[in-house]
Amino acid sequence: MLRWGRTTVALAAGAVAAALIAGCGPAATGGTAAPKPNAPPAKPFTVAITPATGTANAPVSTELGLSGVFGKVTAITLTQAGGGAVGGNMRQDGTSWVPDAPLKYSTAYQANVTGIGADGKSVTRTTSFTTMGQPGNTVGTGLYLQDGTTVGVAMPVVVEFDPPVPDSARAAIQQRLFVSTMPFQPGVWHWDSGRQVEYRAPQYWKPGTVISVRSALQGLPMGDGSYGDTDRSATVTVGQKVVMNVDNATKQMSVYVNDQLARQMPVSLGKPSTPSSSGTMVTMSHDYSTIFDTTREGPGGYRVQVNYAMRLTWGGEFIHAAPWSVGDQGHTNVSHGCVNMSTDNSAWLFGITHIGDPVTVKGTEVQLSLGNGWTGWNQSWGDFVKGSAVPVPAQLAAGTPPPAAAAAPAHPAASPPR
Repeated sequence: MLRWGRTTVALAAGAVAAALIAGCGPAATGGTAAPKPNAPPAKPFTVAITPATGTANAPVSTELGLSGVFGKVTAITLTQAGGGAVGGNMRQDGTSWVPDAPLKYSTAYQANVTGIGADGKSVTRTTSFTTMGQPGNTVGTGLYLQDGTTVGVAMPVVVEFDPPVPDSARAAIQQRLFVSTMPFQPGVWHWDSGRQVEYRAPQYWKPGTVISVRSALQGLPMGDGSYGDTDRSATVTVGQKVVMNVDNATKQMSVYVNDQLARQMPVSLGKPSTPSSSGTMVTMSHDYSTIFDTTREGPGGYRVQVNYAMRLTWGGEFIHAAPWSVGDQGHTNVSHGCVNMSTDNSAWLFGITHIGDPVTVKGTEVQLSLGNGWTGWNQSWGDFVKGSAVPVPAQLAAGTPPPAAAAAPAHPAASPPR
């Protein structure tokens, strides 16, 4: 803030008085008019680039950081030693340029950033750096999307870490998880734990939505001297809306297709000693035939083949055909926590559902635990947003995301400069 001292005020007042006297006096005659001061020169393009020239052992997840930009960036190129340009795109906020793929280990790179300043002249700034060697310690990662498949309207984008990552690494990791949707439906990441992070929008995906994901984690520092193992990507399409509601009071499952009741079927849930979880879950897998084996869990373990199995939790709750409990379905809970159905009903349900369809169970003895499956839809949007490791824009946090044209996508913009 500019502060005016007494001397400054006196000088300013004197200058004003002189101006008034000159302005009220007779016009000067003869003499030469005072020359006009020269306009300051137009500013050239400026930018600071990271990594700085000479940087060694840069991670292969390195982005080109841009700061102190004056003017317009018109082109960015990144070239590895010996030739070979690296593709990439600018983040929407203009803070960095993200390569389309991990850089190579132990490789020298040169980056050129070109722009035009207020003076209209094109200027290129350059930096060079070398990447680190292949790390000895890596964190295994997984992306629970199979490229080219059709998924349910509640399908979260789920990334898994083994071993779990510390709190201190989560913000940097989250910044490297890129999601785009068509039509535009922005969402938020939520950390269930250091082992699992989920992404969803405020509402279920619209049928027909195309979701594209890049988990750009190869070589990213993840704490404790470990680095991400690899990049992963997938594009999926959201299918028709299928919602399953299970009521323990009636022992019935109601199935809605595109918001219309399609079928109501009797079920048997977990008996009191092994109750089913109440809450909103998401189908995590579809297996026509699988083996349930609990013989290693102590007395009372069993090994049985089941058909039409759809996983709901990591703890072992499924929807599946249970021909042995048909007499109890609709009346008594006899399962070990699963949703038992007849073979005919299970086959019908298996045929119309997808991985990622929501299943809500109510009225049982226990509540679904956070992270026991893909549990993001069992939280309110307000609680879900609190699990982000980076700040969430206020409008999105309120559950009313801005239109596509006004919002920054969750991954780098697919537009120049390249």
